[in-house]
Amino acid sequence: MDTFFDQLPVVVNALNVGFLQTLKLFAVTLIGAIPLGLLISLCTMSKFTALRGVFKFIIWIVRGTPLMIQLLIIYYFPGLVLGNAIWGGDEIGRFIASAVAFIINYACYFSEIFRGGIQGIPVGQDEAGLVLGMTKSQIFFKVKLLQMVKRVLPPMSNEILTLVKDTSLARIIALQEVIWAGQAFMKGSQGISGAIWPLFFSALYYLIFNGILTILLGKAEKKLSYFR
Repeated sequence: MDTFFDQLPVVVNALNVGFLQTLKLFAVTLIGAIPLGLLISLCTMSKFTALRGVFKFIIWIVRGTPLMIQLLIIYYFPGLVLGNAIWGGDEIGRFIASAVAFIINYACYFSEIFRGGIQGIPVGQDEAGLVLGMTKSQIFFKVKLLQMVKRVLPPMSNEILTLVKDTSLARIIALQEVIWAGQAFMKGSQGISGAIWPLFFSALYYLIFNGILTILLGKAEKKLSYFR
C-alpha cells in the first residue's frame, strides 16, 4: 500500500490540473460578466419601458433560481429537449456551458451593483457636464465611471470572492475542477481510493487564492480612496 508521501505527488498534480480549470472558469466569467453586467444595468435604466421590463424580468429569474439549476438547464436542455447537444460531451463543451451559465448569472448580479453605483452619483454632475457642452457618453466615461468604480468595488469584491467558491458548482455537469479532482480520490483515481485528505488540500487552494484576491482588491480600494 502506498504511503501518504507516495500519494502526495499524484494528488498535488491532479489538484493542480483541476485548479487550472477553476482559474480559467473564474477568469472567463469575470471577463464576460463585467461588461455584460454594465450593459444590462444600462438597459434596466433605459427610458424604454419594454426594454427595461424585459431585462428586469431576466434579472429576477436569474437571481431567484439556484446557479446549479441554471448550469443543469444550460448544459442538458439543448440535447434532451431540442435534440441538439450543442455542447458535446467532452471537457471543452462542459467548460463552455459552465462559462455561459456563470457569465449570465454573475452579469445579472453585477448589473444591480452597477445600477446602484450609477444612480448613487449626484444628478448635478450630469447637469454640470451638459452646461460645459459635454455629451452624455462623455459625462459617463470621463466623469462618472471612476466614481462608480469606487462605489461598486466593495460589493463587487464580495461577489468576486464568492465566484471563486461558486466555480466548484461546475462539477455538477462533470467539469473537472479542483474539488472534482480531490473527490475523485475517494472513489478511486490513479490507484488511490478511499482517501478523503485530498479534499482538505483542495480547500487550501481556495483559501490561498481568495487571500491573494482579498489583498489585491483591498489595494485597489485604497487607490480609489481619493474619490471620498
